[in-house]
Amino acid sequence: MATIPGVIFDMDGVIVHSNPAHKEAIQIFCEKHNLDVSDPLLENKVYGRTNKEWIPEVFGDISAEKLKKLADDKEQLFRDIFEPEENIVSGIHDFLDRLKENDIPMAVATSAPGENADYILSSLSITSYFDTVLDSSDVTIGKPHPEVYRKAAKALGKTPEDTIVFEDSIAGVKAGLSAGASVVGVTTTHTTDEFDPCHLFIENFESLEVQQLSELSRERLAQ
Repeated sequence: MATIPGVIFDMDGVIVHSNPAHKEAIQIFCEKHNLDVSDPLLENKVYGRTNKEWIPEVFGDISAEKLKKLADDKEQLFRDIFEPEENIVSGIHDFLDRLKENDIPMAVATSAPGENADYILSSLSITSYFDTVLDSSDVTIGKPHPEVYRKAAKALGKTPEDTIVFEDSIAGVKAGLSAGASVVGVTTTHTTDEFDPCHLFIENFESLEVQQLSELSRERLAQ
């Protein structure tokens, strides 16, 4: 009998439709600093990555103090314009309930700073569902490196191979696959063709059943 898999959620684009607000915040942020950021750069260098990785891509070689100030500025802009309750990915509350009913351990592994994770999860009253929440401060190397998903699996008492990762970003899918997890691509940000091959694709959580996760886990253990 297959063990109950651990389930690990990215946050932005998976739990909430926050990427449009992040894009707006980045645009305001860049205009404030007289910078131009193209959509391809956002998609390939920004989304799914930590501030400490993408900001130097735009600003070049800057001090740690300057980097922190810029990151704090950008994230405050985001929190000022984003309303989590109005941007929930459809079906997530019911899906979390079904996982909890089946005693499936859950984690969040996000590239966002802890302040954003606290703001979003507490606003939606779902913090208690998760056994652990990892944010950008918990990793040395951000996605697409698998560090965050390896750490999240360990925190759940699982191997990465016995976890199922929900991701919406190209970097995040790469991170989950590199960690050895089963990966469900959530198509809120990208089309299926833009991702590396995932084990399953969903638009939202409305029709997703726990049984499908059990089947993914059994298939992985049988390999």
